[in-house]
Amino acid sequence: MDSIIKKTDLQTHIERLENNFSREKEMVLEGDYNLHYQFLTELLETDFKTPPKVKELKRTINHVSKKGHLKLDEIFEVIKIIDYFIYLKKLDLHSKTRKWIGDINIPDEIYEMVPFFDEKGRLVSAKDEQLSKFEDLIKRFKRELRDKVASVATSRNIKEYLVDTQVHYINEEETLLVRGGFSSVLKGKVVSRSSNGFFYVVPDSVTSIKQEINGVEERLADLLFQYEQRFSGVLSRYVGFLKFINKEFDRFDHYQARVELAKSQNLNFSLMDNSDKIILDGFVHPALTEAVPFSVKFDKKVLMITGVNAGGKTMLLKSILSAVFMSKYLIPFKFNPKKTVIGKFKNIEAIIEDPQNSKNDISTFAGRMKEFSQILKNSNQIVGIDEIELGTDSDEAASLFKVILEELIQKKTKVIITTHHKRLAAMMAGNEEVSLIAAMYDEQFQKPLYRFLEGSIGKSYAFETASRYGISDLLVKRAKEVYGEDKEKLNDLIQRSSELELELNRKLKELEEKSEKLDRERSNVKADKDKFYEDLMAKRSKLEGKFREAVNSAKEAAKMNKPQEIHKKLNEAYKSKKSLGKCQVDDLPDFKVGDSVKYLSNSCIILKVRKDDVLLDVDGKKVYAPKIKISSAPKVPKKPNKSKVNVQKPTKMQIKLDLHGKRADDALDELDKFVSDALIVGYDELLIYHGIGSGILSRVVKDYLKEHPHVKSIEDAHPSLGGSGATVATL
Repeated sequence: MDSIIKKTDLQTHIERLENNFSREKEMVLEGDYNLHYQFLTELLETDFKTPPKVKELKRTINHVSKKGHLKLDEIFEVIKIIDYFIYLKKLDLHSKTRKWIGDINIPDEIYEMVPFFDEKGRLVSAKDEQLSKFEDLIKRFKRELRDKVASVATSRNIKEYLVDTQVHYINEEETLLVRGGFSSVLKGKVVSRSSNGFFYVVPDSVTSIKQEINGVEERLADLLFQYEQRFSGVLSRYVGFLKFINKEFDRFDHYQARVELAKSQNLNFSLMDNSDKIILDGFVHPALTEAVPFSVKFDKKVLMITGVNAGGKTMLLKSILSAVFMSKYLIPFKFNPKKTVIGKFKNIEAIIEDPQNSKNDISTFAGRMKEFSQILKNSNQIVGIDEIELGTDSDEAASLFKVILEELIQKKTKVIITTHHKRLAAMMAGNEEVSLIAAMYDEQFQKPLYRFLEGSIGKSYAFETASRYGISDLLVKRAKEVYGEDKEKLNDLIQRSSELELELNRKLKELEEKSEKLDRERSNVKADKDKFYEDLMAKRSKLEGKFREAVNSAKEAAKMNKPQEIHKKLNEAYKSKKSLGKCQVDDLPDFKVGDSVKYLSNSCIILKVRKDDVLLDVDGKKVYAPKIKISSAPKVPKKPNKSKVNVQKPTKMQIKLDLHGKRADDALDELDKFVSDALIVGYDELLIYHGIGSGILSRVVKDYLKEHPHVKSIEDAHPSLGGSGATVATL
């Protein structure tokens, strides 16, 4: 693995990943690949703090399993992991991650240990009165000690021996820095000497205070020892859980390190496809900075890359191998996830470096043959070979490698090859399992384009490269003469195909720009139309509001229980509605009788067309609807052997129906016809009398009205109109 990482230039990227780990571990994430991918994608959408740096617990777990005594700092390493999982349980995690973390049950005894430690691993004094007392005593005595040393420093008889009046901390003791001869005025212990020959002295006058401090510290140490024994005993009872939580922490550590790398550099995770296809879109190799994303399609067994020197052939090979490697080990990288496909491979091999080595007396070609012999033993692999004919005669090598490549194809091995020699490419071009791709060169500016032309054999541009790097024009001209006129003509043909491809790409780009412009214009037109519709609906709503005011006036009259006044107010309402006029829309579709349309999510047929509205057949019922609320739909085919039903507008129609004394079935038949007629006439509100009685008829009527698709709401009538013995239905 280290070899392929090095050969594909992924060292720095992998180091970034490993630096994100909370503790050192192998980069490989063991276990269910697809499950790991699901957790990673969920955590990408979750905000969480990174886990603390922790030490490996295997030694600690082994020690405690033998009833060993742990120090507080060793116990704290366990506490940090437990505390982090407690934190994760409180987060709003996505489904799979929430279930995983939620299923981790922390034993109560271990859970209760967590509050005893602060973030630096010290015992919290507030949890134990005696602990708090000892810490306060030590602080007080140390304060007295500093004050005592300071007071000695200010005494008159020692002034001439003091180098300065500061209290110096040497070997965790408070000392004074004095010159030689101090013993006549200061009794104390010399603990060190300065580089200038002065003495650091602890005055004897503070000895008693230091003894007090030592006494308290010994008692504190005994107390801490008791806590160590207590906590060690708890952990010894849960060795199995400690092994489990240690493993789960490493698993989450793998996830968070990858997610942190992805978030910090705006990278994605690639899920391996079950095929052996490799389609990269918008890929950028992690080793490159400010690189232009590139795309490549590698859906056959062999990809042969030819073309200009320093044109990116080797980097393309490394990019394909690195993409497979990072996908295989769920390492994030930059690519377009919507168009990229990366297949599964058991092994990833790279033959890139010159294997020649003076120590083992092996030639370049012999070393290459040794590497090929190993590759031929395996299957279901992807192999990258840089400069395949390196180290031997290209014509002989072409024949040899043609046979080797054909054998690798039979073994279901995917191969990426770079070469400057065209003979092997020409020999393999007829194989349907081989794709050709050429690195492109800009003749005008005499530089590589770092782009690739599919289906072509590229020119090496050796002469141009030589000129660019300082070889004289005279030498280059002589070399061209030696090379031969016919071969140069072949190269010119290759170059012209590249130029045609460039021109084609330019025209395609122009077409894409025009298409994008049309899309923007279409979007603007739609936005204008939507705004027009909103304005139209606002005006319509305002007009309908005036109509509702007139209807409400009629309802108020209805509460007076005066039929003549009711009819008078209703007539005024309808006159008011007619006087409002219609909303005019100039660009409505030209609807025709028989057209299939959509109205309120229903598929309908137009029966009649008027100026601003149409008569619709909605599930066998005839309803008038405004054109503005209708949209075109595919024409509904006529169903054979289905009789037509002509529904005529009722000549007499009232807004109330009396069902007193009717049987439920008969009442429902009358009610169904009454509602349908009301819809055809255009009534907005109906009054149905059903009485109270046993409540059966009332329940049947209300259930029917609740289920009717064109009934908006129902309520008991006003007491003056029958109260609970009648129902008002709004259509």
